[in-house]
Amino acid sequence: MAMAFAAASAWSLSLTAFSLPLPQSLRPKPSQLLHGATSSFPRPRRCGWGAVVRCAKRTGKQRYPSEKKRLNRRKQELLRQAAPEEGSKGRESGYWRLSKLAVPARDDPGKDFTGISLPLLQAIAKAIKFPVPSMLPDEAFTVIRKSFDARKVLKEPQFTYIVDMDVKKILNIEPRAWDFIARLEPKLGVVEYMTEEKLAVDLVSMLNVSSKGSNNVLGIRDTHSGMIYRQQKKPRVAVIGSGPSGLFASLVLGELGAEVTLLERGQPVEQRGRDIGALAVRRILQPESNFCFGEGGAGTWSDGKLMTRIGKNTDGVQAVMKTFVHFGAPPNILVDGKPHLGTDKLVPLLRKFRHHLRELGVTIRFNARVDDLIVEDGQVKGIVVSDVELQPGPASQKLAFDAVVMAVGHSARDTYSMLWQHNVDMSPKSFAVGLRIEHPQELINSIQYSELAAEVQRGRGRIPVADYKIVKSVGERDAENELDIAEPTRSCYSFCMCPGGQVVLTSTNPSELCINGMSFSRRASKWANSALVVTVSSHDFKPFQSHGPLAGVEFQRQFERRAAMMGGGNFVVPAQCVTDFISNRLSVTTLPPSSYRLGVRPSNLHELFPPYITEALQESLIMIDREMPGFVSSKALLHGVEVCFQTRTSSPLQISRHGETYESTSLRGLYPTGEGAGYAGGILSAAVDGMYCGFALAKQLSLFHGDIEPFLGKTQKQTGFIKY
Repeated sequence: MAMAFAAASAWSLSLTAFSLPLPQSLRPKPSQLLHGATSSFPRPRRCGWGAVVRCAKRTGKQRYPSEKKRLNRRKQELLRQAAPEEGSKGRESGYWRLSKLAVPARDDPGKDFTGISLPLLQAIAKAIKFPVPSMLPDEAFTVIRKSFDARKVLKEPQFTYIVDMDVKKILNIEPRAWDFIARLEPKLGVVEYMTEEKLAVDLVSMLNVSSKGSNNVLGIRDTHSGMIYRQQKKPRVAVIGSGPSGLFASLVLGELGAEVTLLERGQPVEQRGRDIGALAVRRILQPESNFCFGEGGAGTWSDGKLMTRIGKNTDGVQAVMKTFVHFGAPPNILVDGKPHLGTDKLVPLLRKFRHHLRELGVTIRFNARVDDLIVEDGQVKGIVVSDVELQPGPASQKLAFDAVVMAVGHSARDTYSMLWQHNVDMSPKSFAVGLRIEHPQELINSIQYSELAAEVQRGRGRIPVADYKIVKSVGERDAENELDIAEPTRSCYSFCMCPGGQVVLTSTNPSELCINGMSFSRRASKWANSALVVTVSSHDFKPFQSHGPLAGVEFQRQFERRAAMMGGGNFVVPAQCVTDFISNRLSVTTLPPSSYRLGVRPSNLHELFPPYITEALQESLIMIDREMPGFVSSKALLHGVEVCFQTRTSSPLQISRHGETYESTSLRGLYPTGEGAGYAGGILSAAVDGMYCGFALAKQLSLFHGDIEPFLGKTQKQTGFIKY
């Protein structure tokens, strides 16, 4: 009773400062309140999460003229959306998106809570200038994003939220909130008005395709327009590769009525897991079933990260994320600022995905390696497939198709060679090479969280397991004279940071040594590892020019072979203490413990890379330690060579394709997509690229006559999301 009385008293006192709600006819129009109103939000900071090392600090917010114009257009659009139209209810409906809502970590229920807490209501009330937070109805708010921010520039660690406020719900329950909603001023990236809820849904629900008629007549219903499109014969499509891009291309094409055959050179996840177990325990490498090849692609036994730079709130990305949830992913990936599945969650998800594809009529063939394309008059007419399980040798089979989706991963080097023989237009692409660094997870927790580190509790506490993101620019110097060439600036950055994870073997060839990192969903391991890599470009591939567009592939191979020799064979990894690497001395004493199960060998990693890569790594480590004291430690271990995603951060080449149709520019009927084609760099961006490729091909095959933009946003060419 006392609390209720206090709340009522607070509300009655607030009436001296805020007017009572007016009738509709007397209420000021929101557009009249936009001018002159001020926002209480400070200028947003331009920092990333965790410890991000930049080459220079910004002295002011400087933008290119084109960027200023784009932001001004967006601001005008926000103002237009927030102003009521004639005869409409204006701001009495729709949604306000409130961003940058901060809740101190000590007050928040914790990383696993995605509901509306009282501390969050207090942050919302402050944003909309509402006097009594406890009177705001929980059901009027939806958490869209929740992230943990422990940057040193903050007074204390905090959880940061993005929340949608349903105007109709809040007014139905608390009509007096109108005065505060009417005074809200749109501000880009902080307070934004939407006339209606964004309806991005999973692909299965969105497509909702059904077959009609008989005699092989296909009826396809557009769930938004209600129109039914008919086609006399199903086109036959081969999708090569069952990674994220291949799976989503198959899903779209299968739902829209194509006769899809999905070919995967590796094993389904159940057998693939046993093969990986044999590799980790008995050192038995299956060339076609390992960490890189098999159902789900290389990301299945990696880390399951679902972070991307192509816009995590875009409809296309949300459709992919919700499709993952449809197939069994935990719903909190839709809210988590750094969504992560983990291998243990990916395996059952892939089984459900496979089962759904087969229900659609998609033919899935495992152990089916595509060795060649059948090309006639500049167009793909089919493929040559080998069954890699047959003994003593694979038997080839020729299959005819109307189109071929090339969704191989970045490790399918034999496929690249085959495409080059067919004169498919490809070009070398910049990527990165480096090492994998590993620390005790408790050390990273301590560096990032200080006294809050005790609440991590191996992934079971309120605070997430600590990670980091590092970006450095190194190696820049001016030419000393006119004949000298200035040394290029190189970026050195962390990639695929796996908190609570382990280092794993990702070789596909016994003579080449590749490693990567992975984590399970709980991230409970006592180690933290990350790739630390340096950018390289076609200028560095000049010694391999005779290999044409495959020069980058050969550039990769030389380090993988050298690492295998330095380790002494049998998949032992060359390793060196970070302190010894900086001092350029051999780690002759006992190395710190490593999560890598097949053994490490003390080595001088300066012998692995050319000096320009080694020196960039040394310089970066020293500069990182200034920002994260303790990062350079005798407990930290460098492993060589990081290649599964680092000399293979993405494909070392790009297969040219048309922006709208996704068809190869040099070979009709071929549709390159995903990471292996050079258009993605992770699970999420590869899945989105495969999805858009599926829609583009469906339009080419007259399976889909609508426009996907209202449902999935703009296509890759329009958004330029090659910046994955």
